[in-house]
Amino acid sequence: MKRIIDKYGFLLAVAGVVYFLDQLTKILVRANLPLGDMWSPWSWLMPYARIIHISNMGAAFGMLPGLRDIFTILAFLVAIAILYYFPQVPRSDWTLRLAMGLQFGGALGNLTDRLHQGYVTDFLSVGNFPVLNVADASISIGVAVLVLSMWFKGKENTPSGTPAPVDPASEAVSGPVREDYRGE
Repeated sequence: MKRIIDKYGFLLAVAGVVYFLDQLTKILVRANLPLGDMWSPWSWLMPYARIIHISNMGAAFGMLPGLRDIFTILAFLVAIAILYYFPQVPRSDWTLRLAMGLQFGGALGNLTDRLHQGYVTDFLSVGNFPVLNVADASISIGVAVLVLSMWFKGKENTPSGTPAPVDPASEAVSGPVREDYRGE
């Protein structure tokens, strides 16, 4: 048990929080707002942000509604891939670990809906953006964290523009390299 907690503790903690918040908010919406109804605490806020109870048969943001079974299978595959790769991520790479936890929790949240209801409950509506839920938001934030992390790591690994020092011994043995030489 200690080994599992050591390997997956961070992943399960992040995913557990996401999953709990996702399922709790969906339960509250289903219990308090009839399907298709809309609510906002202030009428002036309605054009910008509102809660609307809808059922989503497709992917995130209601895309591709006819492929429900494929998205169920895909959620299983994503969850399995995350479980497989997570222990291989160094503990020092907290951004990748956070991204995987957010994505894992989101995938499990929407998978639970698909398996129990046959559709996903969506309810967060902001401006003209498609309606989503906590799981969708978590997956999207996880992807953003992953992309930003990769971008910043890529910038760290690029040369700063200063040439590397040349070892005179290797220069004498191999000779200078012509600038137009391409290794052909």
